[in-house]
Amino acid sequence: MRMTKLAEEVESPGERVGYWGRPAKATKMEETGEERGMLGDGEPKHQGRAGWYSLFIFTTKRHHITLFFATAFSILSGIVMPAVAIILGRIFDDFTRFGAHQLNRYELVSRVTTSCLGLVGIGSASWLLNSAFYLLWMVFGELQAKAVRDKLFEGLLSRDIEWYDKRKDGVGALIPRCQTQIRELQSAISQPFGFVVQCMTSTLVALGVAFYFSWSLTLVILAAVPFTAILLAFISSKMQPSIDAQKESLAEASRTVNGAISSIETVKACNGQQFEMWLFSSAIGEAAKSYLTQARLNSLQIGLVVLVTLSMFVQGFWYGSTLLGPRGVTAGQIMTTFWACMAATQSFEQILPHMIVIEKGKAAGAALKAVIFKMERGRKVVDMRGNQVPKTCTGDIDIRNVSFAYPTRPGQWALNQASFFFPAGETTCVVGRSGSGKSTLGNLLLRYYEPNSGEILIDGHPIQTLDSNWVRNAITLVQQQSVLFNETIFRNIALGRRDHEGIGMEEVKKACEFALLQETINDMPNGVNTLTGVGGNAMSGGQRQRIAIARARLRDTPILILDESTSALDQLSRSLIMDAVREWRRGKTTIIITHDVSQVLESDFLYVMDSGKIVQEGYRRALENEPGGLFCSFVRAESHPSNLSPDHSQTDLSSMVTVQQSQPPTPSTPHPRNSGISQDSLDIQLPTRSQHILSVFANPTAGLQVPKEFSPPPPPPPVLRLSLPRGMESIELTGKPTMANRHRPRAFERKPSSATSNTYSTPTSPISTTSSRMANWKGKLEFTRQTPSKQRPVPLKKIFATLWPTLPWKGRLNLILGFLSALVHASATPVFGFCFAKLLSTFYLQTAGRSQEAKKWSLAVLATAITDATASYFMHYLLEACGQSWVDSLRLKALSRILSQPRSWFDEPKNALSLLAESLDRNAEEMRNLIGRFAGLVFVAATMVTIGITWSVAVCWKLTIVGLTTAPFLYAITRGFEHISGKWEGRSNDKAEIACAIFAETFENVRTVRALTLEGYFRKKYARATQEAFKVGVRRAAYSGVFFGLTDSGIQFVTALIFYYGAILAASGQFQVGDILTAFSLLIFSMSNANVVITFIPQISSSRDTAARLLRLAYLPLTSHEQYGHKHTPAVGTLTFNNISFSYPSRPSYPVLRNFNFTIQPGTCTAIVGASGSGKSTLTALLLRLYDPTSGSITIGDEENTPLTQIYTPTLRSHIAIVSQTPTLFPTSIFANIAYGLPEGTYTASDIYHAAQLAGIHEFITTLPSAYHTQLSSPSPLSGGQAQRIAIARAFARKPKILVMDEATSCLDAESAEVVRGAVRRIVEAGVAVILVTHEKAMMRIAERICVVHRGRVVEEGGWDELLGKGGEFWRLVGGKE
Repeated sequence: MRMTKLAEEVESPGERVGYWGRPAKATKMEETGEERGMLGDGEPKHQGRAGWYSLFIFTTKRHHITLFFATAFSILSGIVMPAVAIILGRIFDDFTRFGAHQLNRYELVSRVTTSCLGLVGIGSASWLLNSAFYLLWMVFGELQAKAVRDKLFEGLLSRDIEWYDKRKDGVGALIPRCQTQIRELQSAISQPFGFVVQCMTSTLVALGVAFYFSWSLTLVILAAVPFTAILLAFISSKMQPSIDAQKESLAEASRTVNGAISSIETVKACNGQQFEMWLFSSAIGEAAKSYLTQARLNSLQIGLVVLVTLSMFVQGFWYGSTLLGPRGVTAGQIMTTFWACMAATQSFEQILPHMIVIEKGKAAGAALKAVIFKMERGRKVVDMRGNQVPKTCTGDIDIRNVSFAYPTRPGQWALNQASFFFPAGETTCVVGRSGSGKSTLGNLLLRYYEPNSGEILIDGHPIQTLDSNWVRNAITLVQQQSVLFNETIFRNIALGRRDHEGIGMEEVKKACEFALLQETINDMPNGVNTLTGVGGNAMSGGQRQRIAIARARLRDTPILILDESTSALDQLSRSLIMDAVREWRRGKTTIIITHDVSQVLESDFLYVMDSGKIVQEGYRRALENEPGGLFCSFVRAESHPSNLSPDHSQTDLSSMVTVQQSQPPTPSTPHPRNSGISQDSLDIQLPTRSQHILSVFANPTAGLQVPKEFSPPPPPPPVLRLSLPRGMESIELTGKPTMANRHRPRAFERKPSSATSNTYSTPTSPISTTSSRMANWKGKLEFTRQTPSKQRPVPLKKIFATLWPTLPWKGRLNLILGFLSALVHASATPVFGFCFAKLLSTFYLQTAGRSQEAKKWSLAVLATAITDATASYFMHYLLEACGQSWVDSLRLKALSRILSQPRSWFDEPKNALSLLAESLDRNAEEMRNLIGRFAGLVFVAATMVTIGITWSVAVCWKLTIVGLTTAPFLYAITRGFEHISGKWEGRSNDKAEIACAIFAETFENVRTVRALTLEGYFRKKYARATQEAFKVGVRRAAYSGVFFGLTDSGIQFVTALIFYYGAILAASGQFQVGDILTAFSLLIFSMSNANVVITFIPQISSSRDTAARLLRLAYLPLTSHEQYGHKHTPAVGTLTFNNISFSYPSRPSYPVLRNFNFTIQPGTCTAIVGASGSGKSTLTALLLRLYDPTSGSITIGDEENTPLTQIYTPTLRSHIAIVSQTPTLFPTSIFANIAYGLPEGTYTASDIYHAAQLAGIHEFITTLPSAYHTQLSSPSPLSGGQAQRIAIARAFARKPKILVMDEATSCLDAESAEVVRGAVRRIVEAGVAVILVTHEKAMMRIAERICVVHRGRVVEEGGWDELLGKGGEFWRLVGGKE
């Protein structure tokens, strides 16, 4: 029996007792203090300093073996340097004794030969140890990355929908940040951490050797180390806050990119590119400030270590000279101690360049831990699963006194004491206004949420006791916004069944025939194997709905819920499909949720909802006899559409909508995407007729009132340039579109074409000075448009060629100063080597002159240390600043170029949102290292080698020439390592991007994944992708490891050769021992420092690969058709389509429009109708120049008939407003959403309120707790109808000359749709050309002319009555009757 009791009691959310006997609000995931402290992406705002354990959070027992052997080989390879120090000490002792005439030449050659053979043996062992060390750490890094990917995937898959709703910026912003953090953690835990272990081992072993030979001298040398360690730890502790701040700013930048690209059609249509650029530049500007704070602290650490490590030998030499002779310490012991201490300090110094990578990895590990920890603490899907799995489902659904509020709006009931009964085997309808709670039924039945109170029973079983997968396999929900996966049509339909792997072609074809898809599929070049695109964007709205219906037919579950599932279909298709559905569902439980009362048959039982309550229930024939009922008003509104009830006769409708150019911008004017409304905007003073021409969009009779408590904060400060910290030149933008209290940026100055023009000059590229400089290099810089793995790696020369033209003059000055500092730093090393050699030579001088010589050269060492430390600080900081300025400029240029690309560009797989977001985030961060970290090191190494070799030639030319003969050998090894590393780095990145794309698709469509119980399918798909990425990573580690070990051991082989030949030269008496020792020191210091660069080759290769990906975007060609227009048309006249033919670039052989001809007059209302997929929406895309016709032309104007291709695209779009079939809302306030894209100074707060009233949404907005301040999240917490009306309000607020409404009322109930139709009538009377792309008969009736499109051609045109009388295609479309 039907439930007839209606709820009468009204209670506030949070006061009722839930089904389980506890307060209703306790059933929601409780918001702890930690919960409230989390950012929108799930990261804590203040984590504190991340510990070393953060690097190993995701290490499992299966990883312990790899970690153990990696650590063991790191320790063993770390012993190599102390062992070399011991041998070098012996060799120098032999030369010293030979210089003091304590050894003859034969003994010198013999002893040095033995030592050199030892070096060769150590070099061979080093090859093996370093290869294994590199291989194992890289494999460990891949294991960690795979573990965190899998854990994050499983963690997100286990979250309930409520968790996703609570993400402030949606899961779309969380995904790219998590991927970046995974990369940062992997980068830190692989090679860099292995180097830290290796260098720490070398440091400790070298200190042990030093203590063994002379503990007292070692203590004197290391006297300043404890103080230095404390100071370094203090500096390091100050780095964590800036790392957290940078992470937050980059997350904000990522959210901006995600929102702009995912809503690219809306951004382009509203000319919102400039504002998105401003948001992005502001975010990366803040990130730059935080990063340069890190760079200053890290540079200070490096400079301090350089100062201490070089200057500590001053007191060491002084004390060492006192140990000779009387205390029985030999010169060899002292020199071995010095070499060991030098090896220890050099090893420790080598740790510092890796520390910033380690610190970022620690922060990334802590952030990922916080995300997963938060997920683990929250309610999981498994917690919502019951354990009952009935054998059958008959389909009885009993909903008893259910109340529910969405977690994002806990103070507003979506359902309020509502009771329903849907008997098995019957079709029941639910109708109501948009936002009345209809769609909430489907969300509760699929167990996306739990009710606050009341109970839901299926076949008599409480729903919370049933297994959620059983429930979802028994219910199919087809919603208005049908979600398709990036698969073929066949796969998308087959995924409806649990046994989708075994679905045959015949079954899919039958489902397609049921959904009237067969004709559409036959026209496609690949038939059912045609890809639907990301989110199904390659299909029209109607085609997406029909694919979803075909999927539901194949699924054939006991319970079917159709939630506005045919709203995008034409009347005939809708009628045929609904008839087929009723025939198919005979004897099965079916719930039809709709606002279209024509879908409710006389014999249907229905519930009428309003504000979350059931206000009527019964059979249609009975409810139609209740004239005062809500359902009867729906029937009247749909059957007899009329004008708006309010009297608008006092409004002057004769003038066209204009934008006042004479009125100066007011400081109070708020800006789109800024959540605030200006402080004084609440005192609304409507203009009078004597003040300016009235606009239909600003109704002076409205008298809107907005409570003062809704007054927002003032708009953000007007920033016209990306202000970066000291050391970086600000990156200029051509303007931010919200400078009400400043001079208007040139980019937004109006063209003085007409007093009534609302034309704006909105440049496509927002980077002014930088872009002009880069333009001069356009011919010199060619970057691949394919993924790097399919092309040879981009040479570093081409990458660095973008540096100079990108930097502003201050940045160029910093670059010059940075390399000058690097030159000083590089020169200091050979100078130190020379001074060091002179100090060594004092040990075989006579006692009388030793002290004075030691003092002189000790002071020289101290001066060298101070100079080197200062130069080292400035080198690192200035180059980091240049690197930051460089990548930020390229980021801005890349986003500008991306937003300037044609719409078809975004449909290409390589331009998927996840890949673009990663390029602008992680890739840019890694690219910065090329100049910030690596360029300075390479330059220093090259300079040191040049100076060292030149000096060595002057001192001992024969020894130097022998050393130079090994250069080809070392060069070949290094280039081989670079090539192998770069090649496999590109392949590894490609595989990681594939996994990232699957990750993003899964969780951006998580509701559909849950509804179809496809968790297992995507789990397997993602596991295959991550496993493939892991395999490629292991192969990369193996190939690169062999060359890495060879590059490190090659230095030992060369060192052995140099010492052996030096002994020959010394024994022959051709050169003085002092000169040979000087040459030794110069060559060894130069080679050892150059060898440090080799350790960075893997990181350089990684940065080079990511740089190529970012530069591909930064140098995208500006050849889009959107760039060619130049005319600024002040007025819009007749719009003419002349022989238009068009095919989408992704399907060139599938014509959408064929010789389309049509004319639209200004001030008229024209309806374009036709079957779904006939090309109607394509016309609107062509009108906005999202695409250009394949052939033919579109002209505008009364006299000149200017082709659209000649009109400046932003100007054209400023005349047009469009309400698309799928409304796009941004994650900001409602006010900012309505005002989005409006240039500053062209609107007031009252304009926004009036636009909302025209759209029939103002009253709803003012009932919200924060009214126009209400923040919208992603996905939007609003119903489809509410979102659509906000999108309509946005179109009205633009005050267009052409208004395009593409199925703009498909989500609206009859009353709300009538309000919109009334507004359209008034707009037409004001002289606006209105184009209605619609399937709704009520919308067709208000049109003066109707254009019927069939298979891309105009087959009929005329008025409503005229076309009905013809009995042709139009008559067929509307069902042959009114």
